[in-house]
Amino acid sequence: MRYAKKMLSVTIRAQLIYAVLFLPNTFAENINYNHYGPLSVYAQSPMQAASLTPMLRSGFALPEGKKELYGSATAASVWAETDEYYADYYHNSLNGGIKWQLTEKWMLDSHYNWSFSGDNHLDSVTIWFHDAFGIGQNGRDNTIKDKNQIFSKNGINQPDLSGDTLTNALNFYLEYQLINENNYGLSIGGSLYYNHVNSGPFVDNRFEQALQLNYSYTTGMHNLYSTAGISFRQNNESLSGADYKDHALMLSLGYEFLMGRHGWLIELHHYDGLLNADNDFSKASHEVFLGYRYYLDNSAIEFAIVENLLNMDNSTDIAFSLGYRMMI
Repeated sequence: MRYAKKMLSVTIRAQLIYAVLFLPNTFAENINYNHYGPLSVYAQSPMQAASLTPMLRSGFALPEGKKELYGSATAASVWAETDEYYADYYHNSLNGGIKWQLTEKWMLDSHYNWSFSGDNHLDSVTIWFHDAFGIGQNGRDNTIKDKNQIFSKNGINQPDLSGDTLTNALNFYLEYQLINENNYGLSIGGSLYYNHVNSGPFVDNRFEQALQLNYSYTTGMHNLYSTAGISFRQNNESLSGADYKDHALMLSLGYEFLMGRHGWLIELHHYDGLLNADNDFSKASHEVFLGYRYYLDNSAIEFAIVENLLNMDNSTDIAFSLGYRMMI
């Protein structure tokens, strides 16, 4: 009798484990996870976050007539100390938009971004994260926490940015599908970006444009994404005399490993420096995105961590993003 009860208990546990691991895959057989593509997270390096920067996008088209509604919130911490400038502040952003596959070949993505500076208390989290993964602190652990300021030798003097709007931008992206096969897709797209900030130290009113080429490859549980882009801007000023380059290149690679309803993502981003100046903001910045995405039947929830690479004095120390995407 005891043996029978023990065997029944083992059988029930085995069935529960099977249901947790494999039953979601059965429900998800008809869901095409490739439609979501890379993470929906904008560049977080300070100069790139405040300008039009092409995003890593899928080379595949959505089904004709399909729409994707999406929104996200991102909190970032910036730390940079050089002979030319000192930046220790936070930027937070709210993003939302809609992608619409107008025809088999044409897709329109309308996107709004509002970013502002406000204390998100990431200093302690950043120090802990860097210690946990053996990443250097670059002097952050030797300064007072939770400051929100920027100073430079060329006249920037902002002792408290709290509450200031950094960007208030609309971005319209139109894409044309060149190739859309079962395993690979190629698309080309163009962006028109308008940023309008009417008060504070980041007053701005300008248009920017960008072109990009997107290629994706998928096989089984593996999705590969790549984008090469170039952005164009007028040589105007924001925050005391910043001399912008008239164009900048962007290169990105992304990989997703699918396991049932779970997607694990890593992305590498290279952004050209944006300033004509003899400082680190004239040099390229690099970011790595680490993400997790959980797929529901008609939507997905994604979480991402953004960390800088190579040059620590022109990119965001760390950022965390949480987003929701829904197909209709």
